Amino acid sequence: MWHEPSVSAGGGQNQRARRSLHSLHSILPTGAADTQPGDMSIPDFLLEVSIVVSAVVSFLTNLSVLLCFTQSAELRSHVPGIFVLNLSFSNILLALINMPATFLGVARGAQPFGELLCRAVSFCETFITSNAMLSMAALSVDRWIAVMFPLRYSSKMRYRDAFLIVAYSWLQSLTFSMTQLMMDWGGYSHTYASCTIHLEAEDASQLSAFATFTVLFHCSSFALCLLVLCFAYLKVLRVARSHCKRIDVITVQALLLLVDIHPSVKERCLIQQKKRRQRAAKKICIFIGSFILCFSPYVITRLVELLPSVHIPRYLGIATKCLFYAKASSDPFVYCLLRHQYRKVLVSVISRVVRKDRYFLSIHSTSSMWDTTDENCPARIT
Repeated sequence: MWHEPSVSAGGGQNQRARRSLHSLHSILPTGAADTQPGDMSIPDFLLEVSIVVSAVVSFLTNLSVLLCFTQSAELRSHVPGIFVLNLSFSNILLALINMPATFLGVARGAQPFGELLCRAVSFCETFITSNAMLSMAALSVDRWIAVMFPLRYSSKMRYRDAFLIVAYSWLQSLTFSMTQLMMDWGGYSHTYASCTIHLEAEDASQLSAFATFTVLFHCSSFALCLLVLCFAYLKVLRVARSHCKRIDVITVQALLLLVDIHPSVKERCLIQQKKRRQRAAKKICIFIGSFILCFSPYVITRLVELLPSVHIPRYLGIATKCLFYAKASSDPFVYCLLRHQYRKVLVSVISRVVRKDRYFLSIHSTSSMWDTTDENCPARIT
């Protein structure tokens, strides 16, 4: 009889504990209440691996592009090399600053740095993003001028013009970065696990201004550069196809005149003719396709999340961020390292390094041989 009140009190405490636990589950995000600090899911592991791979490949490949420029006077004499250097510089900064910050954000599941450092990283991301996209647009304009005006290219695209384009790219990038910094619109975003353009929940009164800034930023960087890329490269493709048609006519006429030519030679000429038609289309599809594939998912999610009723899942946001980072690791191959001039310089640098290693190894082996001979001399004398 005396134990009944204590039992009912214990039952009330258990019921209150269940209610508090239920309220905790309703407050926390889905899966947050069940996640332990040391747990790591397979998606998190895959995202971390992709970020590390992108950072390492981006740093090494863009560094090799800079190495090619330092070792080749021919590459430094080309005006488009200024745009390539600007793009490689942006990609190296992205690999050294933003990719490690995102990796720490995914690994910890929280803000990786302090507030001030996170704002600085966000400032760098805005600047690097805009500068890299504008550099790609500048490279497409350079190709368009070279193809459309081949005889007047040296007068239309000079070093001074290239430096002015790069200066404009830096000015526009710094304008958006400084605006973001002054308006305090940079911070840690849980959706992307990175320090980026972000509006805190307590600053909801600035939502309209923040949305206007975000739309203007992506329109002046992504949309503008995509428009320039499509215009320039499609013009280049049209000119390349017209040249291929002229070459095809000459080739067919030559084959008709050469009656005694072997059928295998004719077949080889037709195969080369077909490859010429496809080569320009493949290159332009790589230029435009890589830009759209890597940048458009991230830009679309950034614009869609401005709607109050839309919530972007965390894994989707980080996946689009990884695609965004993958562009920095693919740019050196798309614009530089697959070209004959860059490959020639890179192979020569690697061969020189290997030759030096062999030389030092031969010296070391020779010195070790003399040392063993000197040690054996007293034994022979005795």
